[in-house]
Amino acid sequence: MTEVSAGVLHTLFHSDQGGHEQVVLCQDRASGLKAVIAIHSTALGPALGGTRFYPYASEEEAVADALNLARGMSYKNAMAGLDHGGGKAVIIGDPQRDKTEELLLAYGRMVASLGGRYVTACDVGTYVADMDVVHRECRWTTGRSPENGGAGDSSVLTAFGVYQGMRASAQHLWGDPSLRGRTVGIAGVGKVGHHLVEHLRAEGAEIVITDVRAEAVRRISEAHPKVTVAPDTDALIRIEGLDIYAPCALGGALDDDTVPVLTARIVCGAANNQLAHPGVEKDLADRHILYAPDYVVNAGGVIQVADELHGFDFERCKAKAAKIYDTTLTIFARAKEDGIPPAAAADRIAEQRMHEATAKRGR
Repeated sequence: MTEVSAGVLHTLFHSDQGGHEQVVLCQDRASGLKAVIAIHSTALGPALGGTRFYPYASEEEAVADALNLARGMSYKNAMAGLDHGGGKAVIIGDPQRDKTEELLLAYGRMVASLGGRYVTACDVGTYVADMDVVHRECRWTTGRSPENGGAGDSSVLTAFGVYQGMRASAQHLWGDPSLRGRTVGIAGVGKVGHHLVEHLRAEGAEIVITDVRAEAVRRISEAHPKVTVAPDTDALIRIEGLDIYAPCALGGALDDDTVPVLTARIVCGAANNQLAHPGVEKDLADRHILYAPDYVVNAGGVIQVADELHGFDFERCKAKAAKIYDTTLTIFARAKEDGIPPAAAADRIAEQRMHEATAKRGR
């Protein structure tokens, strides 16, 4: 991590960082904070994206993840129809061991020093209570508790949006949006995954789950005894008769090892950056596996935190998240029309919106 004084931001610009506008390396020695804030685009408005707290193996890995996640947020916000660009922050460390109030306050000061170019929220390893602390130093913080003027847990609407994406995928592939009797495999039943289980069980779907955390599996098993548990993700994706695979943990779930053995006809999940590298979307299409682009179907959470900036209304947000069904169908139709995979179609639509916003601003 670049050595900088406490509370100072060191801004780096790179020609090879994928078109990102700004990358900020943050360090506060007093609290132990080491973080990366990546702003991919502000074409549509202030960059909006969560804060990930994760024990990265190296600083280079943390920077790479921040860049990928920030870019994904630009596309996600564009496809969700939000007036926000894309950004993301990662804090390097073990949230169970390293997260302190002092560190979160220092992080809040870092975000605040950007003057509103980046608006933060929760992500893996951060929670509503954390955003309440960050907000004490930074007014550009969403995902706060209702007691502190926020909307609370955004995973509720994230799961609802993924559920709508599944329904749209079923409609496109099978001509019926109903998931009753369909077998859905969910890898990761944490903040979003366990809400997704609730939606699917209510509709009558058969569910198989797996998670590296025994406690997460136990909670689902106790609430829903009929849910089947797979020993790991590798076993889950090979299950015969699996209709839908829902990656709901960390990214890179679809790679050169998983795609060839995947039995599901549809992939639709909450995880960000599910495609491990360019070309995987074509591999899925070649195997006639319908892929619902992750940043489209998991946009319910960002719809919620964006609404929080203007006075949160849950029903208004839920109505916006329900439109993920229509957006997903639009992407599938565009993919068929252009003869390209759905991921490429979604990119084209998002890029067109960002390009039009940039051109309009330039007039």
